Amino acid sequence: MTHVHILNGPNLNLLGTREPELYGSDTLADIEAMCQTRAATLGQQLTFLQSNEEGTLVTWIQEARGTADAIILNAAGYTHTSVAILDALKMFDGLKIELHLTNPHKREAFRHTSYVTPAADGVIAGFGAPGYVLALEAVAAKLQTG
Repeated sequence: MTHVHILNGPNLNLLGTREPELYGSDTLADIEAMCQTRAATLGQQLTFLQSNEEGTLVTWIQEARGTADAIILNAAGYTHTSVAILDALKMFDGLKIELHLTNPHKREAFRHTSYVTPAADGVIAGFGAPGYVLALEAVAAKLQTG
């Protein structure tokens, strides 16, 4: 069984009420349930976490070393600011997917720079909540083909 960590950054705990015109009406709990259902059909075990604290995200990335096959990371606002998250991701040997609910390149200019991308194997952006399921499917496909 493949073990996938889905890590979520700041303010994602407010999904469903936070700017629904941008992020949709699904809550993070809705997204987790959607992911758990799809992961079960893909033979994946999930660890699904959210923190508003950068250091906690770094710790979770470090803890995934040696236990997880893949990390799907929606670093949210830390995408554009965190060298610490980049450094932690570089030390993770498994598959790394950067995930965004919106397309950062259609938003403010400061969102066009990602500190996650240099460490990511792939990026999924702009598909809303279903992007999480796409990321799980990408993990399955990539790990299957090597």
